[in-house]
Amino acid sequence: MRKFAVIVASDTCYSGENEDKSGEKIAEIMSGAGYELYEKVILPDEKDMLADKMREYSEKNIPLVLTTGGTGFSERDVTPEATKAVIDKETLGIAEAIRLKSLEKTDKAMLSRATAGIAKKTLIINLPGSVKAVTESLEVILGAVGHGLDIMLGEASNCGRK
Repeated sequence: MRKFAVIVASDTCYSGENEDKSGEKIAEIMSGAGYELYEKVILPDEKDMLADKMREYSEKNIPLVLTTGGTGFSERDVTPEATKAVIDKETLGIAEAIRLKSLEKTDKAMLSRATAGIAKKTLIINLPGSVKAVTESLEVILGAVGHGLDIMLGEASNCGRK
């Protein structure tokens, strides 16, 4: 069972003004898919705080970190910038796949600035901030992410694949 962490980037959830629903949904879906929740944290939309938490998970060798929120056009939306400050390699196909599938449902999907990448042995993926959108996003990427984690962690390879 692989561990994962969830970071909720939301000023209003952090202050207690709103209840986190998307982070809870991520935890539910991932637990149902055989992953073990290491931790779920709610942080304000502060680039340095978000990046520090991502680095912490990377240093603790948590293989998967899923963020929710902070990927749009608002001045306070800084999750992609925090992610880029931490990762060593971008894995753009993950965010592109999510946007591509989301575009089938809404043209607003093109407004997502979400990214994904690898920091040491940790895959960090930015997900949208709504329950519906995180559910749809995880449906798109879950199978491929599992295989990617196997490769990243040296448990599988691409050699000899047909």
